[in-house]
Order: sequence, then structure tokens, then C-alpha cells
Amino acid sequence: MKNYTLIAAAMLIAAASSLPAMAESRVDPAKEKALQTQLSAQGYKLRRMEMEGGLIEVYALKDGKRMEMYFDNKTLKQVQHKGDNN
Repeated sequence: MKNYTLIAAAMLIAAASSLPAMAESRVDPAKEKALQTQLSAQGYKLRRMEMEGGLIEVYALKDGKRMEMYFDNKTLKQVQHKGDNN
């Protein structure tokens, strides 16, 4: 019985410790829509968008090339990008 209690406690601690990481990965829906509109107008096909280290990380395709772009969470200005050729 004591082992089951320890296992349950360990599982609870593991689940609780992962919550902050999961919370950071969500992008505010209004900002997501604004970025999606902006990038679609520039010819990007968005694949995925998530928060990473306080920046919005966007994965997209343009002209058959994969792009990884980072945007400031407050201003939505691009701060960095990586592509197939970078």
C-alpha cells in the first residue's frame, strides 16, 4: 500500500511540474490570427505556431522552403528567422 502512495505522489509531482511548460506553448488567439493574416498575405503557408522563451515561434513554408521565424510577443515584429538555406 505504501508503494502505491509513493507512485501516486511521484506521478502528481511530475504532472504538476510540466504545467508551466505547457502553458507557455500557447499563443494568444488574437495574436495568432494577426500573425497568420500578415504572413499569409506575404505568401507563407503556416504549419505551426507556439510560444518559446517569450517569443512566438512560427513554422511555415514559402516557395517550397521551410521557414522558422521568431516574433516579439508584444509588438509582433520579427526578430529572427531560419530557412532551408540558413
